[in-house]
Amino acid sequence: MGDFVLINPLCSETRKTERLQAILDASLKGYSYEEIVTAEEFEKTDLRGKKLLFSISLGESGINLEYYSMLKLIRLRRDCFEGSVGGVIIDGNSELFTKSVSRELVFSANRSGCTFPGRPLVEGTRSLKNFNIRAQNFQVDNLGAYMIAGRQLVYNMLQFKPLAKKQPKILMLHASEYKTSNSLSLWEMVREHLGECDIREISIRNGKVMDCRVCPYETCRHFAEEEKCFYGGPIVEDVYPAVLDCDALVMVCPNYNDALGANLAAFINRLTALVMTHKFYDKCLFGIVVSGYSGGDLVAQQLISALNMNKTFRLPGYFSLLETANNPKEILEIEGIEKRAESFARTILKNLKNEGCGSL
Repeated sequence: MGDFVLINPLCSETRKTERLQAILDASLKGYSYEEIVTAEEFEKTDLRGKKLLFSISLGESGINLEYYSMLKLIRLRRDCFEGSVGGVIIDGNSELFTKSVSRELVFSANRSGCTFPGRPLVEGTRSLKNFNIRAQNFQVDNLGAYMIAGRQLVYNMLQFKPLAKKQPKILMLHASEYKTSNSLSLWEMVREHLGECDIREISIRNGKVMDCRVCPYETCRHFAEEEKCFYGGPIVEDVYPAVLDCDALVMVCPNYNDALGANLAAFINRLTALVMTHKFYDKCLFGIVVSGYSGGDLVAQQLISALNMNKTFRLPGYFSLLETANNPKEILEIEGIEKRAESFARTILKNLKNEGCGSL
């Protein structure tokens, strides 16, 4: 048995896979692994409780047909990655699609039980311009920076360990009104089953939350070293300390036009200053999303790309609870909602107390 399983969907255009193969050769040197290249092999293999590296080559269209055959199986087999930990390398043949395909994959794999460490994605666009800064930092060319990132990802995936907190600290962040919010009503149902945790709730609903000013790097770094931000206010005074203190961040997010609300988006943008001097690899991310009509998956994917892929929060298996309700308190009338809320609370506790968080 190898160190991990490489899920590397077959690409018929072999000339377009040469760069990805070079990245894999550099990233996987010295490791032993089992490789899966077809959906048929995928379907026959038990991938629960494993370390998994997804490696996908995209053509100019952003489509890999074998990958989509695998994605279908992932979405239909909702426990196929139970207890597994994953990472993703995606290589593109255009400037587009690498991020959208990767967050769709991570969302779907997570719904089937896969946990992802902070920053689980290494992506290469056709030009590799997305590696300009890393190449400068490493003093190598962009392809060299790509290879370094791939090897670091594999190391992080293999070294991943679950949390084990006796009394976990949970920060719940929202920007809603309790009287009318289905999202907060759902959170209250979940919270009833989190009695073993120290829970802090912070509302950033008021209009005093300023979005990121996009300061120059040196300016942002200056404020970050004092755990501050240019604008100050409740984000710096209340939210920053709470994020640093928590073991898990629960984002309670109504679906506004298939997107996060403005204040929650502003919080994520303002978190950039804190990430300059702190990393959140040891903090879990959870999301509660209620949509009036549809699109909860889009909001969940925003949380993944912003807070897991970018801001370094780990993503436990089954990280999100997605429901549909429109009128105030309608969420309370949905059949089976209390059981799903209780089950989600158990998921939170398992991942924070080492009772099944991809523990390998």
